Amino acid sequence: MSLDDLRVLAHPLRMRILSLLTGTAMSAAEAARELGETQANISYHFRRLHDAGLLDVAEEVRIRGGRAKRYRHDPDSGRRLTSRDPVEEQMLTRAIASELLRRAESRATGRPASLSDAELWVTPEVWSDLLARAKELSHELHTAAQPPRTPGTVRVSVSMALFELKPGETP
Repeated sequence: MSLDDLRVLAHPLRMRILSLLTGTAMSAAEAARELGETQANISYHFRRLHDAGLLDVAEEVRIRGGRAKRYRHDPDSGRRLTSRDPVEEQMLTRAIASELLRRAESRATGRPASLSDAELWVTPEVWSDLLARAKELSHELHTAAQPPRTPGTVRVSVSMALFELKPGETP
């Protein structure tokens, strides 16, 4: 992944678009209505995300004599977002943290939740096992995603950032 590809995620609206299009394919007009944005703005961000390989054209539909593309986000495309460049990794981490802060403002109070924050020391075997389980959970959540406001569903927020820290640095 290039620095330009990671920069595509620096805009907070693009993180919201990726989340929205995990559960369903949408046109720019449909996503604009859902996100409260203009169609022109969403179209621009769709193009940037598509060019970065994070959105796929799921279908083309006829609408009022024209054609509209519906895009979908394949969560597996996110595997491209792994980088060895610390600047790139820092950009992605900041984008995720920013999106978590935005969602936290909409948190339902009095509902079951799981919050965890820790800087810990574990064996390499435990770390490897937990990292694999977190990846499985992330895949399961993305696979289960439904279109917005599907009857019988609840809107949830999921942000995971599990990574090893540099050796020798102390908390």
